[in-house]
Amino acid sequence: MANLTGRKRTVTDNLPPPVIDTSVSHSSRVWNYWLGGKDNYPVDRETGDRVAAVYPDIVLLARAARGFLSRAVRYLAGEPGIRQFLDIGTGLPTASNTHQIAQSVAPESRVVYVDNDPVVLAHARALLTSAPEGATDYIDADLRDPGKILGEAARTLDLATPVAVTLIAILHHVSDYDEARSIVNRLVEGVPSGSYLVMSHSTNAIHGAVSDEAVGQWNKFGKPPVTLRSPEQIAGLLDGLEVIEPGVVSTTRWRPDVTDTDGPPQEVDQFCAVARKP
Repeated sequence: MANLTGRKRTVTDNLPPPVIDTSVSHSSRVWNYWLGGKDNYPVDRETGDRVAAVYPDIVLLARAARGFLSRAVRYLAGEPGIRQFLDIGTGLPTASNTHQIAQSVAPESRVVYVDNDPVVLAHARALLTSAPEGATDYIDADLRDPGKILGEAARTLDLATPVAVTLIAILHHVSDYDEARSIVNRLVEGVPSGSYLVMSHSTNAIHGAVSDEAVGQWNKFGKPPVTLRSPEQIAGLLDGLEVIEPGVVSTTRWRPDVTDTDGPPQEVDQFCAVARKP
């Protein structure tokens, strides 16, 4: 069982310096560029611009994914009272990180971040801050190794009580659908009843060939490659879980913060859902 004494984790102190290949773009740095960040290299900006030239709404898509995560975490920390979050594929630090959102609702919330990009690792200390009542931690691990993720997360999280597992814009980097389903199943099996899965995944359901071409540009110049899936396939990743309303929808349509009368927000080619383990 996890040590539940509130503290700040400093697990990066003894990690070796990361090896960063600045000749090849990487998804976390390209997304950082689309989100207006500065933690990226010329090769990342070139790839980001190539994709945006084909699909100008890619910046909206990236921001919509971030907005969905914020709303989902706020909902989970608020209504069902989730106090533990396992954020897999967290990417580079930006505004409104998971621990900041969760702890703004419940300061005792505990958050573990998981990524394997060396640039993210180099910035991990920026994530490792916490309200005194809660805790944060960082794991250098690959999505394809759920056993390692769950094992190391147990340093900080009590896996006998509900956990929200977030998989934002990461499963589309797993090209084999059966493998993607296996990863989700293994993660869900590792947390108890009452836990939640928060997921977003790229699709071409809205813009069709435009999204296909944009992903073609990404796969030519960026890494890891992206595989688009239909909303039905995305829903299939949630088999056995109770999907929370409004269901599997574009990230802009998941419980949006409606502040005007201009109608529903524009849909983007990334669908999402929040689902509960019975």
